[in-house]
Amino acid sequence: MTRELHITGDEAADRLLSDDDFALLTGMLLDQQVTMETAFAGPAKLRDRLDGLDASAIARMDPEEFGAAFAEKPAVHRFPGSMAKRVQELAAVIVQEWGGDAGAIWRQADADGEAPSGAEVLRRLKALPGFGEQKAKIFLALLGKQAGFGGAGWADASAPYGEQGAKRSVADIVDPESLAEVRAAKQAAKAAAKAAKG
Repeated sequence: MTRELHITGDEAADRLLSDDDFALLTGMLLDQQVTMETAFAGPAKLRDRLDGLDASAIARMDPEEFGAAFAEKPAVHRFPGSMAKRVQELAAVIVQEWGGDAGAIWRQADADGEAPSGAEVLRRLKALPGFGEQKAKIFLALLGKQAGFGGAGWADASAPYGEQGAKRSVADIVDPESLAEVRAAKQAAKAAAKAAKG
């Protein structure tokens, strides 16, 4: 399952996301209360500061030491303390439940020995720390649209983010133009939600 992602505008950061499943999952985890580019560039910052981005090494690290690497300027996230803790929690789950292989979440056969369906992968994603319904659906759409995941029903399971031609989320970013379109759509949705409240 190969992918060629163009999310951050930084070639090295995008290459890491394209090549490393744990990096991609971590970028998705970080995608809250910061720009998409900042979130998905986070794994490359961590890799550079830790001399690698290995789930088992991160899970074993002293939390204070990991937090310090996270908070080093420029910080990986605007909330370095809480997000560092969450990334370590994610790493621990990847090690304990998936044998250290983040990609097993969407590649490992289900209980019947069949390729996992979109609904099954969504269930697995929602069980991860920091992955609520929306984040899990967006990540599933990203897998389906850009990472070659073909599990049955993935588009329906990730709705509305799996819809072809949509410009709703990081799943739809393939170049600087689509990034701008997604950002505009997100801003419009926020404005509409704010107007509905007011």
